Amino acid sequence: MKSVKQHLSFIKENSYKLSELNDSQRNKILLDLANLLEINISTIIYNNSLDLAKMPKNDPKYDRLELNEARIKNLSHDLRKVSELESPLNKLLEIKELANGLKLEKKTVPLGVVAVIYEARPNVTIDVFSLCLKSGNVAVLKGGTDAWETNNYLVGLIQQVLLNNNLDSNLVYLMPPEREAVYELLNAVGLVDVCIPRGSQGLINFVRENAKIPVIETGAGIVHTYVDESANLEFASKIIENAKTRRVSVCNALDCLVIHENRLDDLFMLVKNLSDKNVVIYADKKSFDKLTNTYPKHLLYIANDDSFGCEFLDYKISIKTVSNINDAIKHIMKYTSGHSEAIIADDKAVITMFLNRVDAAAVYVNSSTAFTDGGEFGMGAEIGISTQKLHARGPMALPELTSYKWIIYGNGQIR
Repeated sequence: MKSVKQHLSFIKENSYKLSELNDSQRNKILLDLANLLEINISTIIYNNSLDLAKMPKNDPKYDRLELNEARIKNLSHDLRKVSELESPLNKLLEIKELANGLKLEKKTVPLGVVAVIYEARPNVTIDVFSLCLKSGNVAVLKGGTDAWETNNYLVGLIQQVLLNNNLDSNLVYLMPPEREAVYELLNAVGLVDVCIPRGSQGLINFVRENAKIPVIETGAGIVHTYVDESANLEFASKIIENAKTRRVSVCNALDCLVIHENRLDDLFMLVKNLSDKNVVIYADKKSFDKLTNTYPKHLLYIANDDSFGCEFLDYKISIKTVSNINDAIKHIMKYTSGHSEAIIADDKAVITMFLNRVDAAAVYVNSSTAFTDGGEFGMGAEIGISTQKLHARGPMALPELTSYKWIIYGNGQIR
C-alpha cells in the first residue's frame, strides 16, 4: 500500500493531466458523476447510515453529516450547474508589448494540487472535486473520521468516473482518516500547492499553527446581526428567524443579535418565533430583563463572557444591547471571525457607517446572512468561505481556484 507521501508525489507529478483536459472533457466527467450519484442514491444513503449510527442525533454535527435523497439530488444538480459555468482557465488578464518588442500575456492557470481538510460534511467531497476538476486542479481530500464510510464510497464513485473517461483513478485522493495523516499533509512541502481547512475554529487554528504549506483560512463563522433603532420590525423578525433557524449547523447561521436599546420594547416580537424552535437565548442584563416575563424561562439565561464570540452551530443565540451604532460596530469587530455580518436599518447614514467600518467577507443590509454560500452567489458550488484577505475572500469557487502566470514571447531579445 502506498504511503501518504507516495500518493501526494504521484498526484503532484501527474497533476498536469487534469490541467490539460479541455472544458468539454471536464464537463463530461461532471455530468457522468451527477448521473452516477442519482443511480446510487440508496447505496450512498446506506453508507451514510453507517456513519450516522456512530453519532448521537442531538449532536449539531448530525445534520451536517446526513445525506438524504433530497441532498444527494442537490449534489447532482450542483454538479450539472458547475458543468454549465464558464471555465476559469486560460483567461487573458492582461496583454502588453514592451519597447524591446517582447510580447507579454498574463493568463489564468490552476493552483495545482489543492488539499481540503474538513469535518463531518460529506457533501464537501463532491463540491471540492467538482470545482477542482473544472478549474484544472487535483483534489486531495482529508475528511473527518465521522464521515469516513460516506466519503470513501463517494470517492469510489469519482474514481469510477475517472476510469470511465480514460484517466487514472488516483488523480483524486481521499487521505486516511487518522489524525496522523493531517501532520503528513501539512508538512508536504513541494507536493501540495495550497491547503484549505473547512470547519471549526479549532480545526482552522490547528492547521494555521502546524502547516508548512500555504493555507487559505475558511469556515468559522461568528455571525452578528445588528437591529438599529431605525429597523423595520417586520423585516427584522423574519431575518432573525431565518438567519438563526434555517440550518443551525452551518457557518453562516446567526450567533449574536445586537440590538439598539431604543428597540428593546420590540425584543420579544423579534425573537418570539425562536421560542417555537426551542432556541436558547443568552441575554445581557438589559435584554434579559425585557424577556424575563415573555420568553420561556427554560430557554432564557443571563449571558456571561463566554456567550459572545461563540460559534454555536446549535439552537442557541446571544443578545447584546448597545446604545448607538458605534457601540454596535465595536462589539461586532471585537468578536467577529470576518465571515458574515448584517445590519437591519432604514437610516442611510447608519447603514453607510456599518458598511464602511465592519470588516467581514460578506456584509448584509436588511437581509439574512444565510445567503453566504457559493451556490446562492451564483457560483455553482463553493470550496469554502475565505475569512482572510490574501488571494480570496468570501465564497471560493472557480475563479478563486486559479492563479496566473506571465507568458513572454520574444524574438531573440537579450538583456
